[in-house]
Amino acid sequence: MNDRQPDASRRDFLRGAAAAGLATTLGATGTAARGAALPLPEYERFDATGLAQQIRKGQISALDALEAALARAEARSALNAIALRHDEPARDTARQLSGLGRAERERRAAAAPLLGVPFALKDLGLQMKGTVTTHGCAFFKDVVADHDSTLVQRYRAAGLNIFAKTTSPEFGQTATTESRLFGPTRNPWQPEHSSGGSSGGAAVAVASGILPVAHASDGGGSIRIPASHCGLFGLKPSRGRVPMGPTALEGWMGLSVHNVISRSVRDTALLLQLTQGPEPGSRSGPMQPASPEALMAAIARPPRPLRIALMEANPFGLPVHPDCLEAARKAARLCESLGHKVEPAALQLPVAEMFAGMGVLTATGMLSTVRAREKALGRRAREDEFEPLNWRSLQLASGYGAEQVFAARAVFDQVGRTLDLFFGEHDLILSPVTAAPAPKLGALSLDQPYEDFVKAAVMASPFTALFNMSGHPAMSVPLHWNGAGLPVGAQFAAPFGAEDRLLALAAQLEQAAPWSQRRPAPAL
Repeated sequence: MNDRQPDASRRDFLRGAAAAGLATTLGATGTAARGAALPLPEYERFDATGLAQQIRKGQISALDALEAALARAEARSALNAIALRHDEPARDTARQLSGLGRAERERRAAAAPLLGVPFALKDLGLQMKGTVTTHGCAFFKDVVADHDSTLVQRYRAAGLNIFAKTTSPEFGQTATTESRLFGPTRNPWQPEHSSGGSSGGAAVAVASGILPVAHASDGGGSIRIPASHCGLFGLKPSRGRVPMGPTALEGWMGLSVHNVISRSVRDTALLLQLTQGPEPGSRSGPMQPASPEALMAAIARPPRPLRIALMEANPFGLPVHPDCLEAARKAARLCESLGHKVEPAALQLPVAEMFAGMGVLTATGMLSTVRAREKALGRRAREDEFEPLNWRSLQLASGYGAEQVFAARAVFDQVGRTLDLFFGEHDLILSPVTAAPAPKLGALSLDQPYEDFVKAAVMASPFTALFNMSGHPAMSVPLHWNGAGLPVGAQFAAPFGAEDRLLALAAQLEQAAPWSQRRPAPAL
């Protein structure tokens, strides 16, 4: 095992460094600083699909690709995207792949389309044998996995070379990526701002050029929010499409799902195609496409003209920031120019009951994970091993009863039904991703008074969490940057199981308004 954690001095630096002090280090994330100082200058030009093609043809070796990723992880370490490193096992894999002859490399690549591409898992919710997953929590900082999660097995089967885990807030319980254990993860577009959460480390690793694509998960917006804040593409799949086992087959009773954050639509389509499908014990999920290649086929042709409902009102009845409204409206205008019909629409939902139920289920899910760890250790967890707001949630969860948990899930089922009926009249729903642009670091930290946290939290996920509760697929598409230079995504949601519809539109939008070459500028 080669798990490297930031030592205390590095964590102190990351917490306390001023933006001016970061300028030199973070300059490596900008276009002007890319290239000559780092190995394999062309590495950042490729998405995962393109890099795999180069490796397959022998133009780039798997070892060169890995060393390029490792060098960028070091050069851009002040962004704090990487929580744990597994360098040597990844190097062993890369050396073995690099020693293959052309015929054998071609044979393996035919079965593993992303052979040799560097990759990272989120430090939350997945297990990789022989390595630690901390969940961003000190109580789990030394737990070594004795098995691979089903999804990790599928990533390996796809050919990905996993060398690290990316940062996450403790238990993914907030829409930023900041923790006592690892410190703040900085947005490469504006380092004093949040990268989003809880898959902020994954988004920063991709946005800053460390990786072309990275694993992410989403329990209330945790793929879409960081994708929006970092100028990337992020798709939350339908409930049950991507496996989560074998230990638990659903996260937070179906709220949480897994996929990736990527720069290109085709990378997300390919990874979802390679990893989707039931595992032993699965009992729910969308019907799989008739063809195993359906998701990749969807991005190869424009979608038919779509009926798109534009939802601008914040479900909480609070204002929506003009930047976020403009991102949605800009997406609407682009869709109309491509032949789609966009019309205003509103949803009538039991918002108070929905979000109360979400609090019950997320806290109960966290409590269940902590109880299992307590049993393994033979001792109770201590308050000093958790962020203050999560400790508060754990105490509340210990008093919840089965009736509250059942009622929460019943509300979600009704929300799903309401949206299914709505999708009978509309092909997609378009909305802002968040109700405000990326906040400053600290605004959504779990280490602050609860009343202060709530004021910022209600602006983070009112639009995204709806589709975790309902189980529908939804995506954030990077089509807008505000006056301060921060990306602001637009969200599209689709009927249950209609990821192909989302991907087809995303590919069309990507072609009409390309974003892949729009990269963070050097920090000032």
